[in-house]
Amino acid sequence: MKRILFFFSLSFAIIFASAQAPAGYYDPAAGLTGAPLKTALRGIIKQGHQDHGYDGLWTGYATTDRDYFYENDGKILDIYSENPNGPDPYTFNLGTNQCGQYSSEGDCYNREHIVPQSLFNQGYPMKSDIHFIRPTDGKVNGMRSNYPFGKVATASYTSDNGSKLGNSASAGYGGTVFEPIDAFKGDVARMIFYFVTRYEAELPGFSTGNMLGGSTFPGLQQWELNQLLAWHTADPVSAEEVARNNASYTYQGNRNPFIDNPAYANQIWGTPVIDTVAPTAPTNLITLNPTSNTISLSWTAATDNIGVASYDVYANGILKTTVSGTTATVSGLMPSTTYTFHVIAKDAAGNPSPSSNTADGTTLAGQPGGTSCGTENFESIPNGGNGYGTRTWTNAGISWTATDARTDQTIAGKAITIRNGELTSSTISGGIQSLTLTTQLKFGGSSGSFNVLINNVNVGTIPYSDTQTTTTINNINVSGNIIIKLTNSSTTNRVALDDLTWTCAGTLGTSDVKKDNSEFTVYPNPVKNNELFLKGENLNTISKAEIYDLSGKLIEVISHPFKNSAKINLKGLTKGNYILKTDRFSTKFIVD
Repeated sequence: MKRILFFFSLSFAIIFASAQAPAGYYDPAAGLTGAPLKTALRGIIKQGHQDHGYDGLWTGYATTDRDYFYENDGKILDIYSENPNGPDPYTFNLGTNQCGQYSSEGDCYNREHIVPQSLFNQGYPMKSDIHFIRPTDGKVNGMRSNYPFGKVATASYTSDNGSKLGNSASAGYGGTVFEPIDAFKGDVARMIFYFVTRYEAELPGFSTGNMLGGSTFPGLQQWELNQLLAWHTADPVSAEEVARNNASYTYQGNRNPFIDNPAYANQIWGTPVIDTVAPTAPTNLITLNPTSNTISLSWTAATDNIGVASYDVYANGILKTTVSGTTATVSGLMPSTTYTFHVIAKDAAGNPSPSSNTADGTTLAGQPGGTSCGTENFESIPNGGNGYGTRTWTNAGISWTATDARTDQTIAGKAITIRNGELTSSTISGGIQSLTLTTQLKFGGSSGSFNVLINNVNVGTIPYSDTQTTTTINNINVSGNIIIKLTNSSTTNRVALDDLTWTCAGTLGTSDVKKDNSEFTVYPNPVKNNELFLKGENLNTISKAEIYDLSGKLIEVISHPFKNSAKINLKGLTKGNYILKTDRFSTKFIVD
């Protein structure tokens, strides 16, 4: 509970009574529970809602967020810097301390969307709704970024008033979360309850951000709902919230029903759900499209009483990756090696399913990974804070340069965040076959992509959005020394990059050239007019053809090459000797 000044503690009952809405305001919700109650409240608080624009918030804060409850000094009441049990570490004057630039706590205050505006693409009236947008310290707001709220296990950042960022200890979620101090946990919960009620009809079109539920009801992911209901109970409505609700009603024309009637929360969502039912096992696991370093997998989805949240993918009993869908590509494998895979589903509460069936897959022959391939996890980036500039560091013998970049954001761990800049490596040996990168948009903005250049040649794009995304570009196949460069296609989006990995350039082993080709004949050989013909039975069953030069470098991959005809177009190949490899045979041919 918050420590309120003595006068306001004595007056709490009077203030709370004055918080009651106008007579009849909530009559349309009388007698309802569950989803119908939530929908009825949405209709009530949508009516009368006046949007004063994003800049109007600065004016609104003059009456909604002044400290007349702790120090009673009329300063900005900031839930990320307020110390309920002693002097505040710093204070902000209304108006004169608006952000502005900041580099540390106490520099200025800005507008914190308790539900990040990136989740609703900065749309109105959400962007300017004062009921869930608080004036807070700019630095702490930036550190919170767009992470969901939850209980922190180990803090990677702690603000001056004790608010924390770190890995989640909330049941059912293992990502990064932000935890306010106890005095304001109920405030945060009730602001989010307001949001998913006021905008329930719009929720299916919003991004989830690992907090919203993607549907009108319940409106929140189960783990987040459980955590917020617990905070709502542990930190009841205070006099400060009551006064803010009244002032927001005067400013905006609608109210937060969960402050006026705290019982609505349990009447809608009940008590926190403890899910002990595990998902069913995934089925029909198969391996697909092996390369010398990767194998792709596909399976049939598991089912769950609430919903499957993720799938853990194992190779030879070792966890390799976690995905949300029913396909995955496992990288970092050794050439000419057989792996046994299985998949385990998990729900939002962390309950694991039984194992799927196992599936074996064998990588192709080729140059092994190791010293000539690499990873960059950004744990060695310098501590540059939230300012943008050029950052340089060295890891595993590779030097990296990031321009217009900041170093204070995280995804799985430390991440480099690039605005109008690029990430460039020094020269790397061993070539490159595939590249994998995890991205996440920070501080709002729009979805976009990074261009991937190898030796200044564009080989593909890596998408980003407000949701953490891992993407692999396959079949790059550049041999020799390389330089990796990633450039942001936007000049304003701020995008965090993490867990960059790449595999070596693919090569063909001698064993692959010895497959039986007695049932098949290629002609003419040497090839004329860029067309290679094939004789043999059931050609349309060949699923893939690969063309290599005699050094073993992969030149081209063709899916279902003989589906419509018995020839391959070789336009673009220079004169020389080549190897055609399919899943049925391998043979040499000459381009004249």
